Amino acid sequence: MHTILQPEGWAKPIGYANGMAATGRMVFVGGQVGWNATCEFESDDFVEQVRQTLKNVVAILAEGGAEPKHITSMTWYFTDKTEYLSNLKGIGQAYRETIGRHFPAMAAVQVVALVEDRAKIEIQATAVIPE
Repeated sequence: MHTILQPEGWAKPIGYANGMAATGRMVFVGGQVGWNATCEFESDDFVEQVRQTLKNVVAILAEGGAEPKHITSMTWYFTDKTEYLSNLKGIGQAYRETIGRHFPAMAAVQVVALVEDRAKIEIQATAVIPE
């Protein structure tokens, strides 16, 4: 479905791919935060916001006819690198429960703030549905 791009001799990344190649119909998911369908935050816990954010990504993918396995790239924006790094185990569990064991090309970036004040994480994704 997708081809993982892993240059020869490079160390294999854990939890993401360095790159992916794909052909098909593209689905773009705008930045999602950890609120529910009515734009209300149910938790200020970092891992719970990650879980909800990933659920939001999956819901938008489904609306476009895509599944988590079609994701080719994700960009994660968070407001606190230390909070992100100290919650990797919980983030990994939430990711596997929501996305599965599919690891696309990813970038993770600490930002000064997100537009929604209570948001601790925002995720943008691109998916390619094979033709």
